[in-house]
This record gives sequence, structure tokens and C-alpha cells, in this order.
Amino acid sequence: MSAIIRPNVLQMEPYAPGRPIEDVKREFNLDRVVKLASNENPFGPSPLAVGAIQRAAANLHQYPDGSAAAIRNAIAAKFGLEAENILLGNGSDELIHLIGLLFLDGPDTEMIMGNPSFVRYDAAAHLAPAKLTKIPLDADHKHDLDRMLEAVTSNTRVIFVANPNNPTGTVVTGTAIRAFLDKLPAHVTLVLDEAYFEFAAHAPDMPNSAELVREGYNVIGLRTFSKAYGLAGIRVGFGFAPKSVVDAYHRAREPFNVNSLAQVAAIAALDDTEHLQKTVENNTFGLKFLKDLFEQTGGTPVESYANFAYANIHREADPVFQALLRKGVIVRSGKHVGHPNFLRVSVGTMDELEIFASEYRAL
Repeated sequence: MSAIIRPNVLQMEPYAPGRPIEDVKREFNLDRVVKLASNENPFGPSPLAVGAIQRAAANLHQYPDGSAAAIRNAIAAKFGLEAENILLGNGSDELIHLIGLLFLDGPDTEMIMGNPSFVRYDAAAHLAPAKLTKIPLDADHKHDLDRMLEAVTSNTRVIFVANPNNPTGTVVTGTAIRAFLDKLPAHVTLVLDEAYFEFAAHAPDMPNSAELVREGYNVIGLRTFSKAYGLAGIRVGFGFAPKSVVDAYHRAREPFNVNSLAQVAAIAALDDTEHLQKTVENNTFGLKFLKDLFEQTGGTPVESYANFAYANIHREADPVFQALLRKGVIVRSGKHVGHPNFLRVSVGTMDELEIFASEYRAL
């Protein structure tokens, strides 16, 4: 007798991560593989975070602080909020998952997101299961806030806006977000996913979810230590929210959801301004390098404020992705998000980008 699984779960697509380096080496018998597919920090983790992990390793027999008080206080102080406004999770993926559980209550409730955008938003809706409305991005590959607002009904509970957006790297302005919020009904919560915020902080009129929460807007802001801070391997997501939302989140989350090493590493990384600055400066150079490369080779890059370039290469991207893979360069095809002619390439070190450029030009 087979187990009876909820039908909505079986309709969900498992997340497909970028190919691991060691797998590609084995499959194609390669000594050198450059991974530019997962938007990771090319300089690795903060050295201060590594030191904090090493010092904390002797205490792994003890449970973590279940309230994560030290890191929540550190985040609150850094961003001008109170600890009661801080969400902390096992990566921002857990925060997205639990936001769905908090707000979506079956098929009579609705969620809105852009298309294409981060695929884990889909999962939050499907798991409920709630009605999911996807609004196509506009002609500039940005979230179409006007059409999102038009799609709101009395049953809408959550709207996800990734800013910068993944996979396009585009942003919507603070002026546009505030106008959107001023028109949004009180029963709808905006989730502003700012996983790539540190790379976009310089953008003109860049919205900041911490400020919006501080001003009393019905907003949840999501951030992560996985990208600019270089801690993807230990999974620490954080966010800003009204105190009532944070209280509900603590009721729903698992105990000890952020492990001991992740907590001390995040505190250390938060203070490592040198590592963060180095990362952001390299990203600025890398984005320009990739923009120039795609334009010189007949492509049309989207203006990106994240740590990756997204470009229409005006031919099928999947064969290009496969050819690069055989050459030891891992990127992403846009085929899986409905953009079959687009490539997404993470910003690596300049040496890694030179390798990509050489192999890409040779195709």
C-alpha cells in the first residue's frame, strides 16, 4: 500500500540547485571548474566569521540559543530596529516557507508574485495550497507594481517582490514601492525580498525594508548572509517585520532553527566591513565586465544591481550552457524560467570571469 501524499505537494517541483563543482569535474574529467551559477561570494566567507566558527566548535555538544538573542540584537542595532522586529531563519528560504504558512490558509487565500522571480515563492503558495497569481515583469524586466495592484482581491494575503529581482537583477525604486504600499489594502502584506541588497545599496532611490518597517508600513523585509557576507554554507537568513509578525513567526518556527556556528559566524560577518566592501567593489567591476562582454558578442544584458548578469544572447541558451559545462564553466540557462535565450552568470573573481569570457567567445 502506498502512502497518501497531498496532491498539491506532488505538483510541486523540487528546487534545482547549480551543479556542484566536484560532480562536473567527475562527469567531464576536468581538473579546473569555475562555478558562476549560484550567486555565491567569490572571496569565500568573512575571515572573522571563520575565526568565530573555529572558537565555537568546541561547544557543539550544547544546543544553540533557541532565541538567537545575540545575533538578533546585533542585527537590530545595525539596522536601527528592536530585537522584536527581527526574524532569523535557516536561510531566507525558511523565512519564505514560514511566511506562506503564517498568511496563506488554503485555496480561498491568494498570493501574488512577479514572473519570473525566485522560484521558492511558488512553493510557499503551492504548499498551502493557495491561489497563486504570477504577474509578468514589464518590458524592462522589472516588477510591474501597477498590474500587481490591479490583481489584488479581498482574498489576497501576501505579495512577494524581490528587489533586486532574481533572475533579472533589476530593481524598483523606493518612490514606486512607497506609492504601491500607500495603495495596498490593509489585509495584504508586502514581502520585500532584499537578498542582494548590499550590491544595490548605491542605486538611486533604492528602497530599504528596515526603514519601511521602522515607519510602520505593513512590510516584511528579507535579507541573507549567504550572498555578500559569504555564509551560504551555514544558512542564515534574517528579516525585518512588525512585532506582531515576529511573534507569530516564533510560534510557528522550529526550535533551534539557526545552529550555533551559524549564529556566531553571522555576528562576526556583520562587523566585517572590510570583507563586505571588497566583495561589493569586485561586484561593481564584474558587472561592468560582463555587460561589456555580452554587448561585444551581440547580446543584450539587463541592467543588474545584484551579483549576477542576466543577458539575452539571441540564441538558445541551453546548448550554450551545456557547451560551457563541458569546458568547466558552470552558469545558468534561463530556459527553466521561461527565458530560453537568456543566460545568468554570477560575478566571480576577475580571473574566473576571464575564463568564462574566453570559453564563451570561443563558442
